[in-house]
Amino acid sequence: MSGVSGLSGAVDAVDPVRAARAYLLRVAEPPAPALAAMVARCGPVQAAARVRDGEVPAAVLAETQARRCVDRAAADLHAAAALGARLVVPEDDEWPAWPFIAFGPAAARGVDWAVEPLALWVRGPARLDELSTRAVAVVGARAATSYGDHVASELGYELADRGVTVVSGAAYGIDGAAHRGALAAAGPTLAVLGCGVDYGYPSGHVGLLGRIAENGALVSEYPPGTPPARHRFLIRNRLIAALSDGTVVVEAGARSGAHNTAAAARQLGRVVMAVPGPVTSGMSRGCNALIRAGEAVLVDGVQQVLESIGRLGEDLGSPATTPQRPTDGLDPVELRVHEALRARAARTADWLARDAGVPLELVRSVLPKLEHLGLAQRCESGWRLARLSRHGAGAR
Repeated sequence: MSGVSGLSGAVDAVDPVRAARAYLLRVAEPPAPALAAMVARCGPVQAAARVRDGEVPAAVLAETQARRCVDRAAADLHAAAALGARLVVPEDDEWPAWPFIAFGPAAARGVDWAVEPLALWVRGPARLDELSTRAVAVVGARAATSYGDHVASELGYELADRGVTVVSGAAYGIDGAAHRGALAAAGPTLAVLGCGVDYGYPSGHVGLLGRIAENGALVSEYPPGTPPARHRFLIRNRLIAALSDGTVVVEAGARSGAHNTAAAARQLGRVVMAVPGPVTSGMSRGCNALIRAGEAVLVDGVQQVLESIGRLGEDLGSPATTPQRPTDGLDPVELRVHEALRARAARTADWLARDAGVPLELVRSVLPKLEHLGLAQRCESGWRLARLSRHGAGAR
């Protein structure tokens, strides 16, 4: 099934499946597990008809009774089309079916919020299936520090520069920094909202939301015009986790919404990562606690993030190498002789033997090798540390 084209004329010819799912999204607050189960059993069209008539099991009635008479499907589809948005349904080719498979096992373990959305309102040209093929969620505190902003924007930029979709929630702080980093790299980014895709929340991010919608996507379970609410942000966090291969928490206080996203990611079998921060910063307590408890992998850059979410057979590039010192190849005896050398005063072999605690014969055999390596210099009164080795070995 193809999606709504975004043109208002296309809405008039909308198929019954899309209209049914638009209706169901408005009559029940997500995740509505009982309603979702009924839709899976009898299909969206029949489920919508039964909900309108009130001929549903008690659990479904509890989720839909307050709004079942509110049928704004056509109006919602028109409003979305006027905005350049569309309703993406599970019957569409672009539906992110593979990422959402994770909801099934989590639900079987008794996780009550592990419910696949009935449909998703999408504003932006990018396809959901393509955006979620290789994606990382970058989340954290709204009251971010300059350190957190810098790390989040760098991660967003470097992930997007490598073609990895940056997923977040468009909130102030870490979310916004991650999105801006991805946009600066002209890469893919996806914002999952806790309100309608037309709402413009938070107000200070209206411009940012517009830029995301130009090349990436704004996504929401909530129909156009739905205002933000705390419970809606918590519910949408499961989608941020599900649409990503892993979640990076950049900064988080002891109690933070980012913890909710990280917990959802763990329940869905996704990798959870955290960026360590200063022990003096309250905004890093949450990250440090996740690492200490073994609930998150410590990451300090994009390469470690890519390694953490790597899939079998992928070439993720060479790990960062540790800078080598000039003395790295020396054996223990050679190191002791080298440590006995001085930069400003030449020493005899006898003196070096006593200072290093190495037999004189060994000192005399080691010194020429150190000279050959550029680590020792012979002079009239003995041996001293070579000029070229002072920075690498630490001149004294």
